[in-house]
Amino acid sequence: MALFPGFRHRRIRTSGATINLVAKGDGPPLLLLHGYPETHAMWHKVAPDLARDYTVVCPDLRGYGDSSKPKGLPDHANYSKRAMAKDMVEVMQALGHRSFHVAGHDRGARVAHRLARDHGSRVRTLTVLDISPTLRMYQSTDKAFATAYYHWFFLIQKPPLPEQLLAGHVPHYILGRLGRGKSGLKHFSPAAQREYIRCFRDPRTIHATCEDYRAAATIDLVHDRKDLRRKIRMPVLVLWGKQGVIERMFDPLKDWREVARNVTGHALDCGHFLPEEKPQQVLSELRRFVARQQKSL
Repeated sequence: MALFPGFRHRRIRTSGATINLVAKGDGPPLLLLHGYPETHAMWHKVAPDLARDYTVVCPDLRGYGDSSKPKGLPDHANYSKRAMAKDMVEVMQALGHRSFHVAGHDRGARVAHRLARDHGSRVRTLTVLDISPTLRMYQSTDKAFATAYYHWFFLIQKPPLPEQLLAGHVPHYILGRLGRGKSGLKHFSPAAQREYIRCFRDPRTIHATCEDYRAAATIDLVHDRKDLRRKIRMPVLVLWGKQGVIERMFDPLKDWREVARNVTGHALDCGHFLPEEKPQQVLSELRRFVARQQKSL
């Protein structure tokens, strides 16, 4: 718990998984969802400060960290963002929070997007970090994007090929994904790096995270297409890195305005991993956005 001083540790059984989390605070509830290839530890520079004014909940997504890692189903449904979002609804309900603010990075932002879609009455605000909607990104795929995000197309290959190729290469692969930006690994604390590596040494984590991406390329797109005519109603904050693929190849505000009614946001001067590269800016943006919307509520 060194990365989250004073946070309490919980394991909560949902209808489809057991979710590991840390939590602290007694203000309005704020759910923080991590991305790939990380765990809830990615929020360690942001969560303690937020916990002064909010009830902060940082879980490991299904298949990640110390949450359970069920074997993927043939249609990947148990790693759909719908299933992973349902985990989060049940976790927050178990903690006594019927409605809450949500912020997600990378894969966690995709879970947060589906959470806002399927459980809109529960989500007070939605913050997404360094993504455009999944369907938009797949529809826009070209050689440049496939080269930059090669792992999207590698991890979705039929099992067990990606799992076997990644086995035994975890430190090199994980650190390579984290340190691919201009600043390398300098923004990632050694303790967080060790945590990411520890979790990905488990073959079940490798399989589960492949299933996350396989679901994104199949069943998640089915769900997203069905929702094309229905826009998200709650306020949405979009933040992304000026040095990343989203800035270079997408138009995040335009992309999110295609799926949501009330969208604001801008780029930060960093790469993909905003909460670790620019924690103070992320903290300020989250505080300002959530406080403003909380006041209106």
